[in-house]
Amino acid sequence: MRITRRGALAAALAAPSLAAAETGWPTRPVRVVVPFAAGGGTDVAARVYVARMSELLGQPLVIDNRGGSGGNIGAELVVRAPPDGYTILLTSNGPSTVNRFLYKDMAFDPARDLVPVGQIFRIEQLLVVTPSLPANTVGEFIALARARPGEITTGSGGNGSSLHLALELFKLRAGVNLVHVPYRGGGPAMIDLTAGTIHSMFDSMPSALPQVRAGRVRALGMCGTRRHPLLPGVPTIAEAGVPGYDAGTWIALFAPVGTPPAIVQRLSEVSAAALAEPGLGEALGRVGTDAASSTPRQLAERMARETAVWAEVVREAGIVAN
Repeated sequence: MRITRRGALAAALAAPSLAAAETGWPTRPVRVVVPFAAGGGTDVAARVYVARMSELLGQPLVIDNRGGSGGNIGAELVVRAPPDGYTILLTSNGPSTVNRFLYKDMAFDPARDLVPVGQIFRIEQLLVVTPSLPANTVGEFIALARARPGEITTGSGGNGSSLHLALELFKLRAGVNLVHVPYRGGGPAMIDLTAGTIHSMFDSMPSALPQVRAGRVRALGMCGTRRHPLLPGVPTIAEAGVPGYDAGTWIALFAPVGTPPAIVQRLSEVSAAALAEPGLGEALGRVGTDAASSTPRQLAERMARETAVWAEVVREAGIVAN
């Protein structure tokens, strides 16, 4: 018997309803803390996702933007909230895996104080250069950087930002000396890159793609583990000659430690079912993100792997955010 997508979704939602019956959750609106300012890439994609989740759970999921301290303020708010399923965190890998090494006065430990629910989407990043730079591939870029150590400039969205970390991981894995030029956000850095003021930068797909298509910058490599369907001719940095390189922004759901397992299961399974819907995937794609679900265990394992990687990067680069 052929199972349709609609039938698969119905089946997926029926199973977690058993977990919901154990708790009666949710019976009222759920606050979803996004620890970044409204209007940013994470917030825009979060609103698309939360709208569908509200429909499936039968209760409003209300976004509460609590920006500041690289996402730590919002994350701590969730850590201190009652573990009853009515306050959850939608955040990037910054507060959950990286910030503990950047901020020396963090008041919580993500691995101890947050329960992984599941990854929900990923924002890809890529290495782009100004067209006047004589490098058409990642290999040529590395060769040029080695021939001109300390001369090739690379912009970022600020010290300790995801774009900066992607750069520092590249420097570490490729063994090159690039000059970091921090800006107040990725937008100003891209303006200077298109003007030729700086030579290169690591940028997010939503920001860089229009510039690549217009020929204002040249894309050399994707920072993730796969080629992106919007730029199929651009290899990953790993396949282009930097083994083990993987840098990007992923977004996931977390709950305060102590949240009943039945609620975590319900939220995780409904989220996975929603992300499997073509309509939601297409809607996320239109705002520059890719749906990418995971189980709680897979998210916990990813956090453990990346925590080790970013600890090394931050230590070797000597990055301090406060």
